[in-house]
Amino acid sequence: MEKTTDVLPLTMNSSEKQETVCIFGTGDFGQSLGLEMLQCGYSIVFGSRNPRMSSLLPNGAEVLSYSEAAQKSDIIIIAIHREHYDFLTELTEVLNGKILVDVSNNLKIKQYPESNAEYLAQLVPGAHVVKAFNTISAWALQSRALDASRQVFVCGNDSKAKQRVMDIVRSLGLTPLDKGSLMAANEIENYPLQLFTMWKFPFYLSAVLCVFFFFYCVIREVIYPYVYEKKDRTFRLAISIPNRVFPIAALTLLALVYLPGVIAAILQLYRGTKYRRFPDWLDHWMLCRKQLGLIALGFAFLHVLYTLVIPIRYYVRWTWTNRTIAQSKLGYLTLILCTAHTLVYGGKRFLSPSSLVWYLPSAYVIALIIPCTVLVIKFILILPCIDKTLTRIREGWERNPKFSESAVNGKTDI
Repeated sequence: MEKTTDVLPLTMNSSEKQETVCIFGTGDFGQSLGLEMLQCGYSIVFGSRNPRMSSLLPNGAEVLSYSEAAQKSDIIIIAIHREHYDFLTELTEVLNGKILVDVSNNLKIKQYPESNAEYLAQLVPGAHVVKAFNTISAWALQSRALDASRQVFVCGNDSKAKQRVMDIVRSLGLTPLDKGSLMAANEIENYPLQLFTMWKFPFYLSAVLCVFFFFYCVIREVIYPYVYEKKDRTFRLAISIPNRVFPIAALTLLALVYLPGVIAAILQLYRGTKYRRFPDWLDHWMLCRKQLGLIALGFAFLHVLYTLVIPIRYYVRWTWTNRTIAQSKLGYLTLILCTAHTLVYGGKRFLSPSSLVWYLPSAYVIALIIPCTVLVIKFILILPCIDKTLTRIREGWERNPKFSESAVNGKTDI
């Protein structure tokens, strides 16, 4: 006997005829979506390979075999993995002319040559395949979390089928966004994976910076005193050196947040137009700026925590607290304050020959290279004569109007 969950329709009037929607699959997402649709007044029928084994389904939902369930509705939501789509070929006649809503995702980008929705359309050529709901999680449907994404990307080749799916999305209190034909399904299926893709480069870069500056400080503060003065300063490995690496990494990453914007401005000035793509490396770098800023903020927090908890010199306690300023319009002010703090902290020691160890300058000197470069170039870019031209370019003005003509003829790299 199946376990059920009692639900009451929230929006359905008893005098109205309920629209029936079929859901293939009784997993977490299928159950959550079915429960949500029941509460919004839909009649739900589940298709399962083992109808008698299905459990924890909402009260009022019918569970049948795939073939029997498909005959109950002309809208079928496919809430199963792509690896199990093969059985659909046996239902070609039953599914002919029906709307199939593909909600699947992959484990990694470009896992298959075509999108799951396009593959589904190939298996059942007589059906109208629509891609939707793949960016909404079962948890968000169950908890009705306000902080979860409420946007549902929809694409499909049949406009009427796509419109019906978008009507269902609206009835669930979500916001549909039409992405066009089924060719956009590949892009939509990559959305849930892009968060981790955008974090990969910042994490690797942060790790490289930390390792480099850690060993750099070890050479200056541990190995050098041991070789020339026979002093054991290995105790600095646990406290002093990490507390030196954290602010250096934070300042460097903060500068790297704004460096790609400066490079992009220089490219636009050089090209005299904004209607040309940036190089792939620059484009990816600009997409990762938010992640770089968050990691920089994390390093700054660790530095503040070290200086407040560990008994180090009292005047270091307020080091880098200004890094907690929000990354918004105050971003450049934050960079200026952090750079100024490093300059003040170093003082005359930066230029003193005694600060050199094996001809290696202080780590703070190296940390100032990128921030100072960004600030100097930014200062040049905001000069009225340059800023005026850059603003016009970003508003659509082009130095070479012939470029627009070549774009119309398909000769551009936009």
